[in-house]
Amino acid sequence: MDEFHLYIDGAFVPGEATFPSLDPATGTPWALMPEARAPQVNAAVQAAYGAFHGPWAQMTATQRGKLLLKLADLVQAAAPRLAALETRDTGKIIRETSAQIAYVADYYRYYAGLADKIEGAHLPIDKPDMEVWTRREPIGVVAAIVPWNSQLFLSAVKLGPALAAGCTVVLKASEDGPAPLLDFAKLIHEAGFPPGVVNIITGFGPDCGHILTTHPKVAHIAFTGGPGTARAVVRNSAENLASTSLELGGKSPFIVFADADLDSAVNAQVSGIFAATGQSCVAGSRLLIQSSVKDAFLAKLKAKAEAIRIASPQEMTTEVGPLCTQRQRDHITQLIAASLAKGATLVTGGKPLPGPGFYFPPTILDCSAAPEAPAIRDEFFGPVLSVTSFDTEEQALALANDTEYGLASGVFTASLTRAHRMIRGLRAGVVWVNTYRAVSPIAPFGGHGLSGHGREGGLAAALDYTTTKTVWLRTSDDPIPDPFVMR
Repeated sequence: MDEFHLYIDGAFVPGEATFPSLDPATGTPWALMPEARAPQVNAAVQAAYGAFHGPWAQMTATQRGKLLLKLADLVQAAAPRLAALETRDTGKIIRETSAQIAYVADYYRYYAGLADKIEGAHLPIDKPDMEVWTRREPIGVVAAIVPWNSQLFLSAVKLGPALAAGCTVVLKASEDGPAPLLDFAKLIHEAGFPPGVVNIITGFGPDCGHILTTHPKVAHIAFTGGPGTARAVVRNSAENLASTSLELGGKSPFIVFADADLDSAVNAQVSGIFAATGQSCVAGSRLLIQSSVKDAFLAKLKAKAEAIRIASPQEMTTEVGPLCTQRQRDHITQLIAASLAKGATLVTGGKPLPGPGFYFPPTILDCSAAPEAPAIRDEFFGPVLSVTSFDTEEQALALANDTEYGLASGVFTASLTRAHRMIRGLRAGVVWVNTYRAVSPIAPFGGHGLSGHGREGGLAAALDYTTTKTVWLRTSDDPIPDPFVMR
């Protein structure tokens, strides 16, 4: 079996133990992964802390940007290799990993250009003998924690802005499918980042994640994952008072009005819930469809879902591959059973596919008569769509906002005025109108509520990795007046 290593302080080192990684397409081990425990987590944070106060701090912002540009070129060149690893280790289909990882390079290019454009400001202060300005300075050591899905992308939206801002990073890959990020460390090394600037580890909660997020030298925690783990991260941050940015899950509404282009909306819904086998935080997992076109829309969607090609994720013609883990497949199966027990109607799919691997078919549940079904409330993180109908725009908005999440949303309508009303009314960090699942390094991304806080992408993300220093310079040569009076 292949064997991977941790990357700490510029060196590739074995873990204190190893654990097998399963190929989701077969359910069998294919590689040994290194497990970092407390001593190695401490070593990684110490290396990042030393680099932050050492050679990295001596580099100009422009020099940091040039290193990010070099990394971007290396990512683009290595995209086929990284895509193959991600597909092997997570089951995500090769046609998506190939396209996504090639685009990840643009995120590093964007933040390379931004590195020397993070500016302070001169303040028109209300005191005639003072010049006052602000500086944006890096916050310090960042603990970046990413899940297994889209991990090259989800690490880029943390590493890019953190490095552009001048921070150093300990990146923890998920223990489920860490191979692509452990291999990505080779590109960090080849790009020429000083030792300790980026450290890449993996391991389990108590001996790795807990140590990392409570470490006294960690200043900021950037986490992507589920709300349950996020609560533990926030509790851990009380130990070091680190700031946090949390990109969590979603139960995103996909709203289709009767005047929409139904064929286009069907294709977008397929992309929103069945692409990536539904394992996406922005999955459009709640279809809200206007009653007058419900039957026509569902007929088209059912036909599309049942025509999807489910096969090996290694084949470029595959459209849906396996789920990443058996644990996830069991979770989905249980939620579907609970939803059917509450009165939901199965339109298609619904049961794991027989044979090896963790395959699950595209599934549609009509919950119009089952408002208490778990399918409406709970995140499946799989290819399962719940359907609810509405009659009026007001009903659509109320249903869309009836969730503890607030990450993404989609609106499909030919009415420009309705689109603007929905944009204003939706409680979501991202609103897509007549499209879905589009991203760019230029655009901020994030949510609120159980979907977290903070933003990834755009200038807003880079500012999350900075702290503001205010500088006061007295310009008068006169003696300081009464010392007992605040100026």
